[in-house]
Amino acid sequence: MATADAGQQEELSTPEATLLVDPAAPAPSRTAPAEAPTDEPHRPAPPTKQQIIAEFSARKPQEWGLHVTGVVTRSAAGQIALTLDACGGPGGTACDQQLLTTLRKLNVPATLFLNERWIQANPALTAELARDPLFELANHGFLHRPLSVSGKSAYGIAGTADISQVYDEVMGNQAVLQDIIGHVPGFFRPGTAYFDDVAAAITRRLGLLPVNFTINGDGGATFAPSTVAAEVGKARNGDIVIAHFNKPGSATAAGLAQALPRLLGQGATFGKLGAVLPL
Repeated sequence: MATADAGQQEELSTPEATLLVDPAAPAPSRTAPAEAPTDEPHRPAPPTKQQIIAEFSARKPQEWGLHVTGVVTRSAAGQIALTLDACGGPGGTACDQQLLTTLRKLNVPATLFLNERWIQANPALTAELARDPLFELANHGFLHRPLSVSGKSAYGIAGTADISQVYDEVMGNQAVLQDIIGHVPGFFRPGTAYFDDVAAAITRRLGLLPVNFTINGDGGATFAPSTVAAEVGKARNGDIVIAHFNKPGSATAAGLAQALPRLLGQGATFGKLGAVLPL
């Protein structure tokens, strides 16, 4: 299966500074927070970085890839979950408005995995998407790095080097998203979608569900329209589909515009991750 973020390798370089939602607001530092944001009363606060390091320092990863222990790739629900990534970085901060228009026209909900760099480049649009009930915002990491406790790489992109960097990659963007949406995001997918099993366990310990996919819809926004349509058209109840909405020059929108009406005509229904996966 083609990787979720093949073709996104160029998008890891550290972006320029500025951070959050109101374009008129002064831009704070983009340094990842040392500790987690304050949580809602009904959910316990996640462990601190020091607690995570102490808890996981003796564990050695045994698995590395898209489908490792602890990472969810499908649901038990009678719906299809469409997930769309926005990776940020050089060449990755645009928005495929044609794709979003298709989803709105067809009333197909989606979970949008946003990288902090994309949020930083699109604060007003991020706020708009957060207000749209058709969409759910999820965490796609702080610097779009594969999630590793030992510095493993995927597709030429260096992963997080240790537990401390795993924490920063997850919780840096968690704080940003929580400020925007007003509640704690529940789902995480790293840059390239690669995890090791220890990093996946850390993600869960921090209160997020690590989520990948059963169907790669656009090969990192590299597939032709007919391939996108064919791959997405394979989706059945319980499948999680991945594609990208930050590449308006790609064929993703055209392929989804073919596949989604066909699936709907066959009786398929769609749900956001929050509706199909228990937290």
